Amino acid sequence: MNTRHTLQDYEGPLRTSMGACFPGERTVFRGHDLHAHLHDIDWVELYTFGITGRRFSAPQLKLLHALWSTTSYPDARLWNNRVAALAGSARSTASLAIAAALAVSEAGIYGWQPVIAIADFLLRARRQLDAGEDLQQVLRQELQLHRHIGGYGRPVATLKVDERIAAILALMERERLAPGPCLKLAFAIEQGLLQLGRNLPINYAPVLAAIPLDMGFSVRECHLFVQPCLMAGMPPCYLEALQRPEGATFAMRCTKVHYEGPARRQW
Repeated sequence: MNTRHTLQDYEGPLRTSMGACFPGERTVFRGHDLHAHLHDIDWVELYTFGITGRRFSAPQLKLLHALWSTTSYPDARLWNNRVAALAGSARSTASLAIAAALAVSEAGIYGWQPVIAIADFLLRARRQLDAGEDLQQVLRQELQLHRHIGGYGRPVATLKVDERIAAILALMERERLAPGPCLKLAFAIEQGLLQLGRNLPINYAPVLAAIPLDMGFSVRECHLFVQPCLMAGMPPCYLEALQRPEGATFAMRCTKVHYEGPARRQW
């Protein structure tokens, strides 16, 4: 890429199709007047409209809401909520607490980074199956390439079930929303892994990826959608830490730490 030509091509006023603010007059949001045409829009509807440029039905929006609310746990022991709680314990601001907790929500092992890989695999697997390949063959190829398939198995749970999935499926039944091809495939993969001798029950991540994919989200759009999924559980952890004395949240004596690293050394 020629940087000089790129800068010349994009020099001047910002050209955008997303929107613009005209203080004292109006704000345009993807071609719509935010205050005249979208003034009564639901926040999740606005958020998904901003991501996809499309509007969704009332039952679909209810399901998208549930994908967020079902996994907002106000438990300060969870890795990202712990950050929010410790920020409150250190008397940091609410904005910094939530921003930091959201940032670590993208953890590579159990955060939102795997959602990208899961969504990508669901789409690739669908294409392979549509081309006539067998699911077992697709799974073997993926396992040979990556050694594991993200979204299956949940080490933190003693029971081999993800409590969030049942709630989502029950809501879909109430709203008469039939499972789409990606969601069906997500559960078929669970059975396929079992047939390969891998008892790895499906966790929430494939469901969280499959449902937006079945609504027409791209992989990137799906990843953007899940970003606030855990946020509602963070403010309670921050507030409770503020109610305790400063530094009292997760207080631990040094003698309680079992250390197995290098022995003490002289500098």
